[in-house]
Amino acid sequence: MKSAHRGMHVCFARTGWPVLLVGVLYCMDVFVPDWMDVFVPAAEAGAAAQTEPVVSGELKQWHRVSVTFVGPETAETADPNPFRDYRLTVEFTCDETKYVVPGFYAADGNAAETSAERGNRWRVHFTPDRPGKWSYRASFRTGPDVALSLDPQAGKPTAFDGVQGSFTIEPTDKRPPDHRGTGRLRYVGGHYLQYAGTGKLFVKGGADSPENFLAYFEFDGTHRAAKQIGQGRPGEARMAPLHRYEPHLKDWRPGDPTWQNGKGKGIIGALNYLGSKGVNSVYFLTMNVEGDGKDVWPWISPTVRDRFDCSKLDQWEIVFSHMDRLGIALHVVTQETENDQLLDGGELGPQRKLYYRELIARFAHHLAVVWNLGEENTNTDQQRRQFAEYINRLDPYGHPIVIHTFPGQYDKVYKPLLGFKHLHGASLQMGNMKQTHSETLKWRRLSAGSGHKWVVCLDEIGPADTGVRPDADDPNHDDVRKHALWGNLMAGGAGCEWYFGYKYPHNDLNCEDFRSRDRLWDITRYAREFFQQLPLERMTPDDSLVETGAWCFAAPGELYVVYLPEGGSTRLRLAEGTYTVQWYNPRTGGALHSGSVATLTGPGQVALGDPPQDSKADWAVLIKRQ
Repeated sequence: MKSAHRGMHVCFARTGWPVLLVGVLYCMDVFVPDWMDVFVPAAEAGAAAQTEPVVSGELKQWHRVSVTFVGPETAETADPNPFRDYRLTVEFTCDETKYVVPGFYAADGNAAETSAERGNRWRVHFTPDRPGKWSYRASFRTGPDVALSLDPQAGKPTAFDGVQGSFTIEPTDKRPPDHRGTGRLRYVGGHYLQYAGTGKLFVKGGADSPENFLAYFEFDGTHRAAKQIGQGRPGEARMAPLHRYEPHLKDWRPGDPTWQNGKGKGIIGALNYLGSKGVNSVYFLTMNVEGDGKDVWPWISPTVRDRFDCSKLDQWEIVFSHMDRLGIALHVVTQETENDQLLDGGELGPQRKLYYRELIARFAHHLAVVWNLGEENTNTDQQRRQFAEYINRLDPYGHPIVIHTFPGQYDKVYKPLLGFKHLHGASLQMGNMKQTHSETLKWRRLSAGSGHKWVVCLDEIGPADTGVRPDADDPNHDDVRKHALWGNLMAGGAGCEWYFGYKYPHNDLNCEDFRSRDRLWDITRYAREFFQQLPLERMTPDDSLVETGAWCFAAPGELYVVYLPEGGSTRLRLAEGTYTVQWYNPRTGGALHSGSVATLTGPGQVALGDPPQDSKADWAVLIKRQ
């Protein structure tokens, strides 16, 4: 945004109303929507603004605050390389709290709108975790490959190095599910992630497909790198044109973000729909070069891996910021099995370090981020450890890190990582969804035994060609609901994301309409709504408390949940006390119901009675101490 005359700057006061300040060249308190950056070109702002940083964004707790500096004039393809040979890091402090945040080259500072490839703007995004006065100090250094180093003294200072400033943060005015109303999603040493602002635990119900979600036709520099549209390798979905998400144009709403005169309505509308169905996580690749799809990368070219596309990444940022507002977490999958050797031959070398740094600098400020080291990962144990530690050292917010692996390779991949403090969870792929419950139990138990508990999620189900079928082919998703969704959650897992296979319409690469699985999102939401009302941090899975065929998740002596995948009834071994008995319908959600037995008395093994209806269908039973 810029004024129409030289020497004039549009500043947004705290009321949000625009105030035109004639003759003012620099404004510190700038409030605009989070998806819009304030930018004043040096040619119009005058000489004074060329040395002054600009703070933009709503200055509130958990909201994105950006600081933009004027530095060397350069370009994406310039030499020295602005991505490798310059390094911006900004230290933010408030009382005893300190964050050291990596910054990035931002071209002209408005690249999402201008598609600029050159300019003299350098930027950092930051999300303050508390109200109060925050101070910042910039470190801006140059030298060959200085961006690859974690040494604060690497290279030599240049341009605006040492520039300082401050701003005051007010409390947030947002409410859940907006992440600015929940606070940062973080690993807290247990089997569930927790929102820092509300203290609530996170139960995931998300979309795993299309994995090339970012292969959207209106992002700059996005195209299919494959020679032709058609069938890919065996086990890969049939390749199709870039995503347009045209069925979701009707879900875009006035006031929602776009770029370049109306671009982005399809992908924003798709997210609106998912958010309306209670979806709270989306799994996506940030790089699938030489992999499935071959249509997502952050660089200026799929073959140039040390220079980033500033306008494309700014446009990704607009989409990710909208996900924040909808309460949808970013499950960032950094590579897939076909390309996990692509960068530096699989090592933690210059290309990979730069890739991780750019992702963190541009996107780690988002409040709900999970870094995934790779889909169906084939790196070595040492490499995985190095990747995780590097990300954890560079990410100022300590977002959780997980890893995804092939079915049948769980022991090979996961066992050596048990107890490793830089890894926070398992991203399970189940070839046979009926094994979900036992496999979730296993990794929850083993990680707890290592002294470093994991968050265990189910992020892909087989068979690979099927995944979750469209509603038209599987209206009730009975097996998925029973064995995958409730199988994970009743084992103390932290939730599921749904993979769409490659055999059916709207699959893992060519999904255009998320309504193809409208019923699936409802069923997933019903489970999340039930589990999020439980004292999850005090509960453990213990199927020995019930008869064979039933599952039990309990805080013994306080509360028990029993799930009956095939209906009927069971007996439960209770601690001493009197308990109420209520039944929950996983197929329809809603209120709890009364069955044939209203109360139970322990200690001992007692019969739960019969469900309210449909005795051959699956039911959950909530047994709560009076």
